[in-house]
Amino acid sequence: MLMEADLPNDVEALRALVLEQARELDALKVFQAEVERLKAIIDALQRHRFGRRSEQLDPDQFELALEEVETALAEAEHARDKARRASAERPRKTNRGSLPAHLERIEQVVDVEDKNCPCCGGALHQIGEDVAERLDVVPTTFRVLVTRRPRYGCRSCESAVVQAPAPARIVEGGLPTEALIAQVLVAKYADHLPLYRQSQIYARQGIQIDRSTLADWVGRAAWYLRPLRDHILERLRRSERLFADETTAPVLNPGTGRTKTGQLWAYARDDRPWGGGDPPMVAYVYAADRKSERAEAHLGDFVGVLQVDGYGGYAALARRRNQIRLAFCWAHVRRKFYELADTSPVATEVLRRIAQLYVIEDEVRGTPAEQRRQVRAERSRVIIDDLRDYLEARNRQVSAKAKLGEAIRYALTRWDGLSRFLDDGRVDLDSNTVERSIRPLALNRKNALFAGSDEGGDNWAVIATLIENCKLTGINPHVWLTDTLTKLAGGHPANVVGELVPWTPVV
Repeated sequence: MLMEADLPNDVEALRALVLEQARELDALKVFQAEVERLKAIIDALQRHRFGRRSEQLDPDQFELALEEVETALAEAEHARDKARRASAERPRKTNRGSLPAHLERIEQVVDVEDKNCPCCGGALHQIGEDVAERLDVVPTTFRVLVTRRPRYGCRSCESAVVQAPAPARIVEGGLPTEALIAQVLVAKYADHLPLYRQSQIYARQGIQIDRSTLADWVGRAAWYLRPLRDHILERLRRSERLFADETTAPVLNPGTGRTKTGQLWAYARDDRPWGGGDPPMVAYVYAADRKSERAEAHLGDFVGVLQVDGYGGYAALARRRNQIRLAFCWAHVRRKFYELADTSPVATEVLRRIAQLYVIEDEVRGTPAEQRRQVRAERSRVIIDDLRDYLEARNRQVSAKAKLGEAIRYALTRWDGLSRFLDDGRVDLDSNTVERSIRPLALNRKNALFAGSDEGGDNWAVIATLIENCKLTGINPHVWLTDTLTKLAGGHPANVVGELVPWTPVV
């Protein structure tokens, strides 16, 4: 802000100063208006994110749109601050104290050139310092690992030659270390970066590696890792309760130039909501179709509760296998009524009652199974019984062809499975656990479009299984894959492959 002493005495100079201040004020108003406009766009995007289902954006589209608008907002705010000429006085957003301690610290000292006092010329001594930490990055740097193996001979008997054996590799005679192969796997299956894009990234650093070469590395790694996926699936089969779901996996149909629709089946376990001690885990299996016989083959001799959506193939499976009891998903029931809530008071009332169930579930999450069962018996059962009476009464009044009638019948025809959670504290109210495990597959499908073959679909399932288990356990998948591939290449015994699973700490 200008002080009175700063004002010029000359009229023309004063006029010029006033005009300059007016221009700056106009510019400031323009920038402020742009800031407000961009903030309004962000608010609108947030409403789409949490608003009615019909208005919601695809999650990936939402994140992309939001980051672009937030970038524009930052630029507009910076321009506004420059127009104010007060950016140095304005408190800046900081991220103090949040940089991880394990990161390498590279110190630089910004010091005065003259250590003599500007007043008297005496020697200065340090009385303190200001320290600022900023997050820096060194772009991905490739290096060449050179392995030398000296050969030794004996001067007495020249027929003997001694040399250490070559270290085992995933790609014998090839370029990549196990760490590089792990990087390719994580980029493709965790970060959803197709191989041809990875090839382009490497080329920018002068490393020419064809997409087909990367694919060869992935295939070889999948061969080594498949026993681990199978081991995880076998452990899941021995569980007393599982989640199951499936999603489409477009696969190239050889000779036609088109794709066919395969399926990636997911089987998951998460006992944390009722305090179970077994680690959460998930296994994916590729199949060429969605027939219920696929799930039967995948589950083997599984005995227990299978929590699923309303797909009829699971009901057919349960009819053939009496040792499998189905628990259905209230989230799927809620979704069908949610789509009708704007026009149907009945749908609104059903949603209100389902919401009461979720309130109770939030209160008992993490408590022992028996405690969950008791609370549900005392509070949830009456809601379930009243809701069934309500739906049966409305079902007699609604046309069978109406959307509301379909939603009511969807719930009533699955009522035994929807009520299963009342008598078993280990059962959840919905199957969101496995749906969360399905979402990374959908993201990869969106980026890769389709697998090249049925074998490629199964490789996808194998590697995705291991990466998702790393995520569930909080393990860095690159560190785990590097260590595991190194051990497998070195001949880790197949009969103790369970020692390598992601929830076993990497030593």
